[in-house]
Amino acid sequence: MIIAADQPPGQHPTIQVCGNAFLCVFNYDTLISSGIAIVLTLALGLGVAYRLGHGKPGKLQSVLELLLSYIRNLTRDMVSDEGTDFIIPIAATIFIFVLLANWLDFFPLAAPVEPAAADINLTLAMAIVVIVIVQWYSIHVLGFRGYLRRFTKPFELPLIARVAFTPLNIIEEIQKPLSLGLRLFGNIFGGLVMVYLLTLGYTAFAGSSVIQTALSPIWIILLVAWKLFDVFLIGTIQAFIFMLLTIIYFGMAREGLEEHHGAASHANELRRETT
Repeated sequence: MIIAADQPPGQHPTIQVCGNAFLCVFNYDTLISSGIAIVLTLALGLGVAYRLGHGKPGKLQSVLELLLSYIRNLTRDMVSDEGTDFIIPIAATIFIFVLLANWLDFFPLAAPVEPAAADINLTLAMAIVVIVIVQWYSIHVLGFRGYLRRFTKPFELPLIARVAFTPLNIIEEIQKPLSLGLRLFGNIFGGLVMVYLLTLGYTAFAGSSVIQTALSPIWIILLVAWKLFDVFLIGTIQAFIFMLLTIIYFGMAREGLEEHHGAASHANELRRETT
């Protein structure tokens, strides 16, 4: 099993497809690793979907049904009963993809297969896609006027005070993809740094003296223990946090909906009274 780091983390082999422009350079190790995670995610989903109509439900299907049930309840609590059919597939797919992408690091795969989330380009791209979908969802639910009004919260303040809060609300919206992407990247990249440091410790001890050589297996034990902790615990937690924040952002996209509906119903009542 390949558990040690053969080079410092953060070094990504690149390939140029259309010249020297920034958008023409790709980290092909990230493309390969994320491609494997995408294929596994699709295979898992399609395999479980096939078993729904053929044969008895397996343990994996039961686990996924529990996951979907948990995400459904989470979405209802944080967003509403409306829109669950739209949000649940996005949240579940994000969780499974990030989880599999993180878990790949434990298996004996050689370079260029690396943890995809250790590349900030991937995590920021995922975060931007999530936020763009959230903005579309907010416009769809609130309408364009209600969407713009959301940037003037808190709604209980006078209009002049709300206008003063608008720049802060815009900054808050801009930082969402940054915090979402950097959080996942920082935790996964930090795990690789720890593996690299433990690898340096092992190579420094091995062969230096009889005692140090005798103690060198301790570094192997530390490497394996850290890999188990980092990949299966931290990797799972980070997949859950990315999914959880995605659901929370969908809930925040509905801010002002109650006030908007209340104002609309009040206007309708006044209109009926005057007629």
